[in-house]
Amino acid sequence: MTEAGEIRTEFKKKSIRSYVIRGGRMTHGQKKAFEDYWSQYGVSLFDGSLDIPAAFGREAPLVLEIGFGMGGSLLEMATVEPEKDFIGIEVHPPGVGCLINNAGKQGLSNLKVYMADAIDVLEDCVTYGSIDRLQLYFPDPWHKKRHNKRRIVQPAFLDKLLPRLKVGGLIHMATDWEPYAEHMMEVLSADDRIINTAGEGQYSARPAYRPVTKFEQRGERLGHGVWDLIFSKR
Repeated sequence: MTEAGEIRTEFKKKSIRSYVIRGGRMTHGQKKAFEDYWSQYGVSLFDGSLDIPAAFGREAPLVLEIGFGMGGSLLEMATVEPEKDFIGIEVHPPGVGCLINNAGKQGLSNLKVYMADAIDVLEDCVTYGSIDRLQLYFPDPWHKKRHNKRRIVQPAFLDKLLPRLKVGGLIHMATDWEPYAEHMMEVLSADDRIINTAGEGQYSARPAYRPVTKFEQRGERLGHGVWDLIFSKR
């Protein structure tokens, strides 16, 4: 991850990805966070299957979040739900640096972070039947029709995810882009391994455990809607 001082996102080669690694400089604090806290919070894709109880030093419900951005909401959830363990996956180094810096300063012990491709992590690192709650909040909607194939929410994604979700475990998605919400609803509703907790074709109210992000607050001021979908594994 940080060989010879280089901070790199981990991934396996593939033809289509659901993200583009954005440019942008890291702050001094974000860079220093990798020196100070990566050994405590960081997990490598290339270490293979993660022994979750050993990683956290206990048996506890596991929440996995894909694409945590700058990490504010994930940090808040890990803070207010200390009885749960959290794994965050993000490809952008500044966001990872920000999260582990804040987690380290707070002394959180229920958080681990991958700076890697989420599909690769699911395939190679997450054991079957280990996830209690999967969170995917405000993923890139890939607005243009020719780019829709890059959306992470696809039947193939569920085929990777669902074996790793416990029976009764939750898939919680949220988006502020209505066409993507409709796409999410279509993909999730078509899979008979999961059931919509709000009722067939219905969106859920935002649950108390999901913080309102700055991104979401800005959207609300501009009159944007937000759609939550919560499905449970049969």
